[in-house]
Amino acid sequence: MLWSLLKVLVFLAVVALLTFGGYLLKDMAGGMQVTVAGTEYTLSLLQSVIALGVLVVSLWLFLKLLSLLVATLRFLNGDETALSRFWDKGRERKGYQALSDGLMALASGEGRLALAKAARAEKYLQKPELTDLLVAQAAEMSGDTHKAAEAYKRLLSNQPTRFVGVRGIMKQKLSEGDTDTARQLAEKALALRPRNEEVQDTLLRLQAQAEDWAGARKTLSTKLKTGTLPRDVFKRRDAVLALSASRVILDETAAVEQQEQAIEANRLSPDLVPAAAMAARAYIAKGKKRPAVRLLKKTWESQPHPDLAHAFAEVEPEESAAERVKRFDQLARLKPLNDETRLVMAELNIVAEDFPEARRWLSDLAERAPDARALTLMAAIERGEGGSSKVVQGWLTKALSAPRGPQWVCDSCNHIHAEWAPVCEHCSSFDTLTWKRPETPELASLAAAHMLPLITGALEDSASETVAEAEVLDTDQEAVSQPQDPVKQPK
Repeated sequence: MLWSLLKVLVFLAVVALLTFGGYLLKDMAGGMQVTVAGTEYTLSLLQSVIALGVLVVSLWLFLKLLSLLVATLRFLNGDETALSRFWDKGRERKGYQALSDGLMALASGEGRLALAKAARAEKYLQKPELTDLLVAQAAEMSGDTHKAAEAYKRLLSNQPTRFVGVRGIMKQKLSEGDTDTARQLAEKALALRPRNEEVQDTLLRLQAQAEDWAGARKTLSTKLKTGTLPRDVFKRRDAVLALSASRVILDETAAVEQQEQAIEANRLSPDLVPAAAMAARAYIAKGKKRPAVRLLKKTWESQPHPDLAHAFAEVEPEESAAERVKRFDQLARLKPLNDETRLVMAELNIVAEDFPEARRWLSDLAERAPDARALTLMAAIERGEGGSSKVVQGWLTKALSAPRGPQWVCDSCNHIHAEWAPVCEHCSSFDTLTWKRPETPELASLAAAHMLPLITGALEDSASETVAEAEVLDTDQEAVSQPQDPVKQPK
Protein backbone atom coordinates (compact mmCIF):
# COMPACT_ATOMS: atom_id res chain seq x y z
CA MET A 1 0.00 0.00 0.00
CA LEU A 2 2.76 2.43 0.94
CA TRP A 3 4.72 1.54 -2.20
CA SER A 4 1.67 2.21 -4.44
CA LEU A 5 1.12 5.59 -2.78
CA LEU A 6 4.77 6.47 -3.29
CA LYS A 7 4.55 5.64 -7.02
CA VAL A 8 1.46 7.85 -7.41
CA LEU A 9 3.22 10.75 -5.68
CA VAL A 10 6.30 10.36 -7.90
CA PHE A 11 4.06 10.35 -11.03
CA LEU A 12 2.26 13.53 -9.94
CA ALA A 13 5.59 15.23 -9.19
CA VAL A 14 6.91 14.39 -12.68
CA VAL A 15 3.73 15.71 -14.35
CA ALA A 16 3.93 18.90 -12.32
CA LEU A 17 7.58 19.43 -13.28
CA LEU A 18 6.84 18.89 -16.97
CA THR A 19 3.93 21.32 -16.84
CA PHE A 20 6.01 23.95 -15.10
CA GLY A 21 8.80 23.45 -17.64
CA GLY A 22 6.36 23.86 -20.55
CA TYR A 23 5.03 27.06 -19.00
CA LEU A 24 8.55 28.50 -18.75
CA LEU A 25 9.43 27.51 -22.32
CA LYS A 26 6.20 29.11 -23.65
CA ASP A 27 7.15 32.55 -22.36
CA MET A 28 10.82 32.37 -23.39
CA ALA A 29 12.03 34.12 -26.55
CA GLY A 30 13.74 32.31 -29.43
CA GLY A 31 12.86 29.36 -31.56
CA MET A 32 13.89 27.28 -34.54
CA GLN A 33 13.39 27.65 -38.32
CA VAL A 34 13.05 24.53 -40.46
CA THR A 35 12.90 24.56 -44.30
CA VAL A 36 11.23 21.58 -45.96
CA ALA A 37 10.76 21.44 -49.79
CA GLY A 38 11.13 25.20 -50.11
CA THR A 39 8.70 25.90 -47.30
CA GLU A 40 10.01 27.55 -44.15
CA TYR A 41 8.56 26.68 -40.74
CA THR A 42 9.20 28.78 -37.67
CA LEU A 43 8.85 26.99 -34.31
CA SER A 44 8.84 28.51 -30.88
CA LEU A 45 11.11 27.17 -28.16
CA LEU A 46 8.36 24.97 -26.70
CA GLN A 47 7.37 23.71 -30.13
CA SER A 48 11.02 22.91 -30.85
CA VAL A 49 11.31 20.77 -27.71
CA ILE A 50 8.07 18.93 -28.56
CA ALA A 51 9.22 18.38 -32.16
CA LEU A 52 12.53 16.98 -30.94
CA GLY A 53 10.72 14.52 -28.65
CA VAL A 54 8.41 13.44 -31.49
CA LEU A 55 11.47 12.92 -33.71
CA VAL A 56 13.18 10.67 -31.14
CA VAL A 57 10.02 8.58 -30.63
CA SER A 58 9.52 8.31 -34.39
CA LEU A 59 13.11 7.14 -34.86
CA TRP A 60 12.68 4.50 -32.12
CA LEU A 61 9.45 3.26 -33.73
CA PHE A 62 11.14 3.16 -37.13
CA LEU A 63 13.97 0.97 -35.79
CA LYS A 64 11.47 -1.36 -34.08
CA LEU A 65 9.41 -1.70 -37.27
CA LEU A 66 12.60 -2.35 -39.22
CA SER A 67 13.56 -5.13 -36.75
CA LEU A 68 10.06 -6.60 -37.07
CA LEU A 69 10.35 -6.53 -40.85
CA VAL A 70 13.72 -8.32 -40.72
CA ALA A 71 12.31 -10.94 -38.32
CA THR A 72 9.32 -11.47 -40.63
CA LEU A 73 11.57 -11.98 -43.63
CA ARG A 74 13.65 -14.52 -41.67
CA PHE A 75 10.48 -16.33 -40.63
CA LEU A 76 9.33 -16.51 -44.24
CA ASN A 77 12.75 -17.90 -45.17
CA GLY A 78 12.35 -20.81 -42.73
CA ASP A 79 13.55 -19.49 -39.35
CA GLU A 80 10.57 -20.63 -37.26
CA THR A 81 11.70 -18.89 -34.06
CA ALA A 82 12.56 -15.52 -35.61
CA LEU A 83 9.28 -13.82 -34.66
CA SER A 84 9.15 -15.39 -31.18
CA ARG A 85 12.69 -14.20 -30.50
CA PHE A 86 11.71 -10.69 -31.57
CA TRP A 87 8.75 -10.52 -29.20
CA ASP A 88 10.63 -12.19 -26.32
CA LYS A 89 13.72 -10.01 -26.51
CA GLY A 90 12.39 -7.50 -24.03
CA ARG A 91 11.17 -10.21 -21.68
CA GLU A 92 14.59 -11.87 -21.72
CA ARG A 93 16.28 -8.62 -20.88
CA LYS A 94 14.01 -8.10 -17.91
CA GLY A 95 14.35 -11.74 -16.88
CA TYR A 96 18.13 -11.75 -16.93
CA GLN A 97 18.19 -8.49 -15.03
CA ALA A 98 15.95 -10.01 -12.36
CA LEU A 99 18.18 -13.11 -12.28
CA SER A 100 21.26 -10.95 -11.81
CA ASP A 101 19.57 -8.97 -9.04
CA GLY A 102 18.53 -12.22 -7.37
CA LEU A 103 22.11 -13.54 -7.36
CA MET A 104 23.34 -10.27 -5.87
CA ALA A 105 20.65 -10.46 -3.17
CA LEU A 106 21.63 -14.07 -2.42
CA ALA A 107 25.30 -13.11 -2.08
CA SER A 108 24.27 -10.28 0.24
CA GLY A 109 22.29 -12.62 2.49
CA GLU A 110 18.88 -11.18 1.57
CA GLY A 111 16.92 -14.40 1.17
CA ARG A 112 13.43 -12.95 0.75
CA LEU A 113 14.55 -10.40 -1.83
CA ALA A 114 16.34 -13.15 -3.75
CA LEU A 115 13.11 -15.20 -3.73
CA ALA A 116 11.16 -12.26 -5.17
CA LYS A 117 13.76 -11.70 -7.88
CA ALA A 118 13.80 -15.41 -8.70
CA ALA A 119 10.01 -15.39 -9.15
CA ARG A 120 10.28 -12.38 -11.45
CA ALA A 121 13.06 -14.02 -13.47
CA GLU A 122 10.98 -17.20 -13.83
CA LYS A 123 8.01 -15.13 -15.03
CA TYR A 124 9.99 -13.52 -17.84
CA LEU A 125 12.48 -16.26 -18.78
CA GLN A 126 10.45 -19.46 -18.40
CA LYS A 127 13.73 -21.33 -17.85
CA PRO A 128 13.45 -23.33 -14.61
CA GLU A 129 16.93 -24.79 -15.07
CA LEU A 130 18.25 -21.27 -14.42
CA THR A 131 15.85 -20.06 -11.75
CA ASP A 132 15.14 -23.20 -9.68
CA LEU A 133 18.61 -23.23 -8.14
CA LEU A 134 18.24 -19.57 -7.18
CA VAL A 135 14.81 -20.34 -5.71
CA ALA A 136 16.18 -23.31 -3.72
CA GLN A 137 19.11 -21.45 -2.22
CA ALA A 138 17.05 -18.34 -1.48
CA ALA A 139 14.36 -20.48 0.18
CA GLU A 140 16.99 -22.23 2.33
CA MET A 141 18.42 -18.87 3.34
CA SER A 142 15.00 -17.59 4.35
CA GLY A 143 14.17 -20.83 6.22
CA ASP A 144 11.55 -22.21 3.80
CA THR A 145 12.88 -25.78 3.52
CA HIS A 146 9.69 -27.08 1.88
CA LYS A 147 9.98 -24.63 -1.01
CA ALA A 148 13.68 -25.42 -1.34
CA ALA A 149 12.96 -29.16 -1.50
CA GLU A 150 10.38 -28.61 -4.26
CA ALA A 151 12.91 -26.59 -6.27
CA TYR A 152 15.59 -29.28 -5.88
CA LYS A 153 13.11 -31.94 -7.01
CA ARG A 154 12.37 -29.93 -10.15
CA LEU A 155 16.09 -29.84 -10.86
CA LEU A 156 16.14 -33.66 -10.85
CA SER A 157 14.03 -33.79 -14.01
CA ASN A 158 16.69 -32.06 -16.11
CA GLN A 159 19.88 -33.99 -16.91
CA PRO A 160 22.29 -31.00 -16.74
CA THR A 161 20.92 -29.98 -13.32
CA ARG A 162 20.31 -33.44 -11.84
CA PHE A 163 23.54 -33.46 -9.84
CA VAL A 164 22.68 -30.09 -8.28
CA GLY A 165 19.26 -31.41 -7.29
CA VAL A 166 20.61 -34.61 -5.76
CA ARG A 167 23.32 -32.73 -3.85
CA GLY A 168 20.80 -30.18 -2.56
CA ILE A 169 18.40 -32.83 -1.25
CA MET A 170 21.37 -34.73 0.24
CA LYS A 171 22.41 -31.67 2.25
CA GLN A 172 18.83 -31.21 3.43
CA LYS A 173 18.66 -34.79 4.66
CA LEU A 174 21.97 -34.32 6.46
CA SER A 175 20.65 -31.26 8.25
CA GLU A 176 17.55 -33.26 9.23
CA GLY A 177 19.69 -36.09 10.62
CA ASP A 178 18.49 -38.66 8.06
CA THR A 179 21.95 -40.09 7.38
CA ASP A 180 20.72 -43.29 5.69
CA THR A 181 18.88 -41.39 2.95
CA ALA A 182 21.73 -38.89 2.72
CA ARG A 183 24.19 -41.75 2.14
CA GLN A 184 22.06 -43.16 -0.70
CA LEU A 185 21.81 -39.71 -2.28
CA ALA A 186 25.56 -39.21 -1.90
CA GLU A 187 26.15 -42.46 -3.79
CA LYS A 188 23.93 -41.21 -6.63
CA ALA A 189 25.66 -37.82 -6.63
CA LEU A 190 29.08 -39.49 -6.81
CA ALA A 191 27.90 -41.60 -9.75
CA LEU A 192 26.90 -38.37 -11.54
CA ARG A 193 30.08 -36.44 -10.64
CA PRO A 194 32.88 -38.80 -9.56
CA ARG A 195 35.38 -35.93 -9.30
CA ASN A 196 33.37 -33.81 -6.85
CA GLU A 197 35.54 -33.72 -3.72
CA GLU A 198 32.79 -32.51 -1.39
CA VAL A 199 30.52 -35.43 -2.32
CA GLN A 200 33.44 -37.87 -2.00
CA ASP A 201 34.23 -36.70 1.53
CA THR A 202 30.57 -36.66 2.57
CA LEU A 203 29.96 -40.18 1.27
CA LEU A 204 33.15 -41.51 2.89
CA ARG A 205 32.16 -40.04 6.24
CA LEU A 206 28.61 -41.42 6.04
CA GLN A 207 29.82 -44.87 5.00
CA ALA A 208 32.29 -44.94 7.89
CA GLN A 209 29.54 -43.94 10.33
CA ALA A 210 27.31 -46.72 8.95
CA GLU A 211 30.25 -49.19 9.14
CA ASP A 212 29.97 -49.86 5.41
CA TRP A 213 33.69 -50.58 5.17
CA ALA A 214 33.58 -52.15 1.71
CA GLY A 215 31.74 -49.14 0.30
CA ALA A 216 34.09 -46.75 2.08
CA ARG A 217 37.15 -48.47 0.57
CA LYS A 218 35.56 -48.14 -2.88
CA THR A 219 34.95 -44.43 -2.30
CA LEU A 220 38.53 -44.04 -1.06
CA SER A 221 39.79 -45.65 -4.28
CA THR A 222 37.69 -43.16 -6.25
CA LYS A 223 39.38 -40.30 -4.39
CA LEU A 224 42.78 -41.73 -5.31
CA LYS A 225 41.86 -42.19 -8.99
CA THR A 226 40.46 -38.67 -9.31
CA GLY A 227 43.53 -37.13 -7.68
CA THR A 228 41.77 -35.68 -4.62
CA LEU A 229 43.80 -37.78 -2.15
CA PRO A 230 47.60 -38.29 -1.98
CA ARG A 231 48.74 -41.91 -2.23
CA ASP A 232 50.38 -41.98 1.22
CA VAL A 233 47.18 -40.74 2.89
CA PHE A 234 45.21 -43.25 0.81
CA LYS A 235 47.34 -46.14 2.09
CA ARG A 236 46.92 -45.04 5.69
CA ARG A 237 43.13 -44.65 5.43
CA ASP A 238 42.73 -47.82 3.42
CA ALA A 239 44.52 -49.60 6.27
CA VAL A 240 42.12 -48.00 8.76
CA LEU A 241 39.14 -49.27 6.76
CA ALA A 242 40.63 -52.75 6.40
CA LEU A 243 41.26 -52.78 10.15
CA SER A 244 37.70 -51.65 10.86
CA ALA A 245 36.35 -54.48 8.74
CA SER A 246 38.27 -56.98 10.84
CA ARG A 247 37.41 -55.66 14.33
CA VAL A 248 35.62 -58.92 15.17
CA ILE A 249 38.93 -60.78 14.99
CA LEU A 250 38.84 -61.33 18.75
CA ASP A 251 35.49 -63.12 18.55
CA GLU A 252 35.52 -66.89 18.57
CA THR A 253 33.44 -66.82 15.40
CA ALA A 254 35.96 -64.70 13.48
CA ALA A 255 36.32 -65.91 9.92
CA VAL A 256 39.65 -66.60 8.22
CA GLU A 257 39.05 -63.75 5.76
CA GLN A 258 38.66 -61.34 8.68
CA GLN A 259 42.03 -62.49 10.01
CA GLU A 260 43.46 -61.83 6.57
CA GLN A 261 41.94 -58.32 6.61
CA ALA A 262 43.71 -57.59 9.88
CA ILE A 263 47.01 -58.75 8.39
CA GLU A 264 46.32 -56.70 5.25
CA ALA A 265 45.64 -53.60 7.37
CA ASN A 266 49.05 -53.98 9.01
CA ARG A 267 50.68 -54.46 5.61
CA LEU A 268 49.09 -51.25 4.29
CA SER A 269 50.13 -49.18 7.30
CA PRO A 270 52.76 -50.88 9.53
CA ASP A 271 52.80 -47.98 12.02
CA LEU A 272 49.05 -48.20 12.72
CA VAL A 273 49.05 -49.59 16.28
CA PRO A 274 45.55 -51.17 16.32
CA ALA A 275 46.27 -52.86 12.98
CA ALA A 276 49.56 -54.27 14.26
CA ALA A 277 47.91 -55.61 17.43
CA MET A 278 45.10 -57.25 15.48
CA ALA A 279 47.42 -58.66 12.85
CA ALA A 280 49.58 -60.16 15.60
CA ARG A 281 46.51 -61.80 17.15
CA ALA A 282 45.56 -63.12 13.71
CA TYR A 283 48.99 -64.74 13.40
CA ILE A 284 48.69 -66.12 16.94
CA ALA A 285 45.30 -67.62 16.08
CA LYS A 286 46.97 -69.37 13.14
CA GLY A 287 49.80 -70.63 15.35
CA LYS A 288 52.35 -68.36 13.66
CA LYS A 289 54.12 -66.83 16.64
CA ARG A 290 57.29 -65.70 14.88
CA PRO A 291 55.52 -63.38 12.38
CA ALA A 292 53.47 -62.00 15.29
CA VAL A 293 56.59 -61.21 17.33
CA ARG A 294 58.32 -59.73 14.31
CA LEU A 295 55.58 -57.24 13.43
CA LEU A 296 55.01 -56.29 17.09
CA LYS A 297 58.69 -55.48 17.53
CA LYS A 298 58.69 -53.46 14.32
CA THR A 299 55.66 -51.41 15.41
CA TRP A 300 57.00 -51.02 18.96
CA GLU A 301 60.16 -49.50 17.54
CA SER A 302 57.97 -46.94 15.76
CA GLN A 303 55.52 -46.24 18.61
CA PRO A 304 55.45 -48.16 21.91
CA HIS A 305 51.87 -48.68 22.99
CA PRO A 306 49.98 -50.70 25.66
CA ASP A 307 47.97 -52.55 22.97
CA LEU A 308 51.21 -53.86 21.48
CA ALA A 309 52.34 -55.04 24.90
CA HIS A 310 49.00 -56.82 25.38
CA ALA A 311 49.43 -58.66 22.11
CA PHE A 312 53.09 -59.47 22.90
CA ALA A 313 51.98 -61.01 26.20
CA GLU A 314 49.43 -63.18 24.38
CA VAL A 315 52.18 -64.82 22.32
CA GLU A 316 53.14 -66.92 25.38
CA PRO A 317 50.15 -66.81 27.77
CA GLU A 318 51.36 -69.64 30.04
CA GLU A 319 54.86 -68.37 30.84
CA SER A 320 55.93 -67.48 34.36
CA ALA A 321 56.46 -63.93 35.57
CA ALA A 322 60.26 -64.27 35.37
CA GLU A 323 60.07 -65.73 31.88
CA ARG A 324 57.85 -62.87 30.78
CA VAL A 325 60.29 -60.27 32.09
CA LYS A 326 63.08 -61.95 30.14
CA ARG A 327 61.03 -62.16 26.92
CA PHE A 328 59.83 -58.55 27.15
CA ASP A 329 63.45 -57.48 27.30
CA GLN A 330 63.37 -57.79 23.49
CA LEU A 331 60.96 -54.84 23.35
CA ALA A 332 62.77 -52.90 26.07
CA ARG A 333 66.04 -52.93 24.11
CA LEU A 334 64.29 -51.32 21.13
CA LYS A 335 63.10 -48.25 23.04
CA PRO A 336 64.75 -48.31 26.50
CA LEU A 337 64.15 -44.62 27.30
CA ASN A 338 60.52 -44.48 26.20
CA ASP A 339 57.96 -43.86 28.96
CA GLU A 340 55.74 -46.75 27.85
CA THR A 341 58.73 -49.13 27.91
CA ARG A 342 59.57 -48.05 31.44
CA LEU A 343 56.00 -48.49 32.67
CA VAL A 344 55.64 -51.94 31.11
CA MET A 345 58.96 -53.20 32.47
CA ALA A 346 58.22 -51.75 35.91
CA GLU A 347 54.92 -53.60 36.12
CA LEU A 348 56.41 -56.86 34.89
CA ASN A 349 59.07 -56.68 37.57
CA ILE A 350 56.43 -55.90 40.22
CA VAL A 351 54.57 -59.07 39.24
CA ALA A 352 57.91 -60.96 39.40
CA GLU A 353 58.43 -59.37 42.86
CA ASP A 354 61.71 -57.77 41.78
CA PHE A 355 60.88 -54.40 43.32
CA PRO A 356 64.36 -52.78 43.08
CA GLU A 357 64.44 -53.51 39.36
CA ALA A 358 60.90 -52.15 39.01
CA ARG A 359 62.02 -48.92 40.73
CA ARG A 360 65.02 -48.71 38.41
CA TRP A 361 62.79 -48.93 35.36
CA LEU A 362 60.28 -46.45 36.73
CA SER A 363 63.11 -44.07 37.58
CA ASP A 364 61.89 -40.45 37.90
CA LEU A 365 58.75 -41.03 35.83
CA ALA A 366 56.44 -40.56 38.81
CA GLU A 367 57.87 -37.05 39.35
CA ARG A 368 58.58 -36.04 35.73
CA ALA A 369 55.31 -37.24 34.16
CA PRO A 370 52.99 -38.16 37.03
CA ASP A 371 49.89 -39.95 35.76
CA ALA A 372 47.60 -42.46 37.48
CA ARG A 373 49.44 -45.44 36.08
CA ALA A 374 52.95 -44.38 37.15
CA LEU A 375 51.80 -43.28 40.62
CA THR A 376 49.93 -46.55 41.24
CA LEU A 377 52.98 -48.58 40.23
CA MET A 378 55.05 -46.45 42.62
CA ALA A 379 52.63 -47.35 45.42
CA ALA A 380 53.02 -51.04 44.56
CA ILE A 381 56.82 -50.75 44.65
CA GLU A 382 56.77 -49.02 48.05
CA ARG A 383 54.49 -51.68 49.46
CA GLY A 384 56.56 -54.49 47.96
CA GLU A 385 59.73 -53.08 49.52
CA GLY A 386 58.08 -52.89 52.94
CA GLY A 387 57.29 -49.18 52.95
CA SER A 388 54.93 -47.74 55.52
CA SER A 389 51.20 -47.66 54.91
CA LYS A 390 51.33 -43.86 55.10
CA VAL A 391 53.73 -43.66 52.12
CA VAL A 392 51.72 -46.16 50.11
CA GLN A 393 48.51 -44.31 50.87
CA GLY A 394 50.13 -41.04 49.79
CA TRP A 395 51.03 -42.44 46.37
CA LEU A 396 47.55 -43.91 45.89
CA THR A 397 45.91 -40.62 46.87
CA LYS A 398 47.99 -38.83 44.25
CA ALA A 399 47.02 -41.48 41.71
CA LEU A 400 43.31 -40.83 42.23
CA SER A 401 43.62 -37.16 41.31
CA ALA A 402 46.24 -37.55 38.57
CA PRO A 403 45.59 -37.52 34.80
CA ARG A 404 45.28 -40.86 33.08
CA GLY A 405 48.20 -40.20 30.73
CA PRO A 406 48.22 -40.77 26.93
CA GLN A 407 44.88 -41.71 25.41
CA TRP A 408 43.17 -41.85 22.02
CA VAL A 409 42.34 -38.20 21.32
CA CYS A 410 40.54 -36.80 18.27
CA ASP A 411 42.70 -34.24 16.46
CA SER A 412 39.57 -32.39 15.25
CA CYS A 413 37.59 -31.91 18.47
CA ASN A 414 40.01 -33.16 21.20
CA HIS A 415 37.42 -35.68 22.39
CA ILE A 416 38.94 -38.50 24.47
CA HIS A 417 38.08 -42.10 23.51
CA ALA A 418 38.35 -45.17 25.70
CA GLU A 419 39.65 -47.18 22.75
CA TRP A 420 40.66 -46.61 19.15
CA ALA A 421 37.89 -46.21 16.57
CA PRO A 422 37.96 -45.26 12.87
CA VAL A 423 35.36 -42.50 13.39
CA CYS A 424 35.27 -39.99 16.24
CA GLU A 425 32.16 -40.62 18.33
CA HIS A 426 31.85 -36.89 19.07
CA CYS A 427 32.41 -35.04 15.77
CA SER A 428 32.16 -38.01 13.32
CA SER A 429 35.55 -37.19 11.77
CA PHE A 430 37.26 -40.08 10.00
CA ASP A 431 40.78 -41.25 10.92
CA THR A 432 41.52 -38.44 13.38
CA LEU A 433 42.38 -40.39 16.56
CA THR A 434 45.95 -40.03 17.83
CA TRP A 435 47.61 -41.61 20.88
CA LYS A 436 48.75 -38.64 22.95
CA ARG A 437 48.25 -36.77 26.20
CA PRO A 438 45.05 -34.68 26.06
CA GLU A 439 45.42 -30.90 26.09
CA THR A 440 42.95 -30.90 28.98
CA PRO A 441 43.90 -34.06 30.88
CA GLU A 442 41.08 -36.29 32.09
CA LEU A 443 41.38 -37.16 35.75
CA ALA A 444 41.28 -40.78 36.85
CA SER A 445 38.01 -41.78 38.52
CA LEU A 446 37.65 -43.70 41.77
CA ALA A 447 36.48 -46.78 39.90
CA ALA A 448 39.04 -46.53 37.11
CA ALA A 449 39.91 -50.12 36.29
CA HIS A 450 42.57 -49.02 33.86
CA MET A 451 44.85 -47.35 36.39
CA LEU A 452 47.20 -50.31 36.09
CA PRO A 453 48.38 -51.47 32.66
CA LEU A 454 46.55 -54.44 31.24
CA ILE A 455 49.28 -56.71 29.97
CA THR A 456 50.25 -58.67 33.06
CA GLY A 457 46.95 -59.60 34.61
CA ALA A 458 45.90 -59.25 38.22
CA LEU A 459 48.70 -58.47 40.62
CA GLU A 460 49.02 -61.52 42.79
CA ASP A 461 50.74 -62.30 46.05
CA SER A 462 52.34 -59.24 47.63
CA ALA A 463 51.89 -56.92 44.66
CA SER A 464 48.14 -57.55 44.63
CA GLU A 465 47.88 -57.02 48.37
CA THR A 466 49.61 -53.66 48.05
CA VAL A 467 46.75 -51.91 46.35
CA ALA A 468 43.94 -53.92 47.92
CA GLU A 469 45.01 -53.14 51.50
CA ALA A 470 45.42 -49.40 51.06
CA GLU A 471 43.15 -47.90 53.76
CA VAL A 472 43.05 -44.45 52.20
CA LEU A 473 40.75 -45.61 49.43
CA ASP A 474 36.99 -45.99 49.68
CA THR A 475 35.19 -49.24 49.07
CA ASP A 476 35.35 -48.43 45.36
CA GLN A 477 39.14 -48.32 45.58
CA GLU A 478 39.34 -52.11 45.10
CA ALA A 479 38.72 -51.50 41.39
CA VAL A 480 42.04 -49.66 41.19
CA SER A 481 44.05 -52.83 41.75
CA GLN A 482 42.11 -54.95 39.25
CA PRO A 483 42.74 -54.50 35.52
CA GLN A 484 39.85 -54.48 33.08
CA ASP A 485 40.88 -57.39 30.85
CA PRO A 486 43.74 -59.13 32.60
CA VAL A 487 45.92 -61.76 31.00
CA LYS A 488 46.32 -64.09 33.95
CA GLN A 489 49.76 -64.83 35.33
CA PRO A 490 50.58 -68.27 36.71
CA LYS A 491 51.24 -68.41 40.45
